[in-house]
Amino acid sequence: MERQLEAGERVVGAAVLHGGITAEMRRLTIGARDGSSRELVLRSFVDVAEADDWLRREAEALRVLAETGVQAPELVAVDAGAEECEYPSLLMTHLPGRTILHDEGVETRIPLLAKQLVAIHAVRPAEQPRGFVALSTAETAVVPRGADWSAAIDMIRKPRPSYDGCFLHRDFQPGNVLFDGGRISGVVDWAGTAWGPAELDVSHCSTNLALLHGPEWGLRFAEAYEQAGGVLSPNRQYWFVRDALAASEELEVVSQPWREAGRTELTTQVVEERLDTYISALVGGPDLGRRR
Repeated sequence: MERQLEAGERVVGAAVLHGGITAEMRRLTIGARDGSSRELVLRSFVDVAEADDWLRREAEALRVLAETGVQAPELVAVDAGAEECEYPSLLMTHLPGRTILHDEGVETRIPLLAKQLVAIHAVRPAEQPRGFVALSTAETAVVPRGADWSAAIDMIRKPRPSYDGCFLHRDFQPGNVLFDGGRISGVVDWAGTAWGPAELDVSHCSTNLALLHGPEWGLRFAEAYEQAGGVLSPNRQYWFVRDALAASEELEVVSQPWREAGRTELTTQVVEERLDTYISALVGGPDLGRRR
């Protein structure tokens, strides 16, 4: 890391950043000879088989975003193969702000999230990122005891709909968006960047909002996205149902950071019940996102 610093600078402090799932994050304080300081963030993947690919994609995404109006960290250096670091790592600038996961003010944050996602989808890189990968299937959904998801599962057994591709974040949700006062100060975690239907990002954020704040907020996000200028296809229902079913496979993994951040009431049972209610609403609402 010190080889990436300016002359006379050195690392004078480090603090662990919490809330991530796949990577270890540390905020580094960089001191200069004149007494001034700045902060960088070191993102390290420990025991992650896809680390090399993810970090190379994130590095490229940060290079692309540096030429746009999307607020994202600036790339400082990347060591995707762990040639210099103990683990595959990426060094980037530190953005001001914090994630907001509490319920208060969610009605004002949703339009901001929607507007930010529309801006991300408008990015047109010179070289198109690789196509999206969806690993979940109808067979991998984890159906809660007593729930009837047969209609939802049958829906995603159908052939994948055609789509118009765009630049995707692939994990756009409240845990990866920083707020500073009443504005979004940045979006982080670009390791999953891909090219695919806008519905992938919109549905993923909607599912997270449904689990974090309640099913009704997940349902509102699609409408907010369209009001912000985003375009969703007539086949939106397929993608929304698919993302919601995919969430069933990792409810514990997703909700644990929320509890660590203070949302202790979001037990696995609570988010499971919210997901069940949300999926029932999706299956019954083919006009999802359109004002009725």
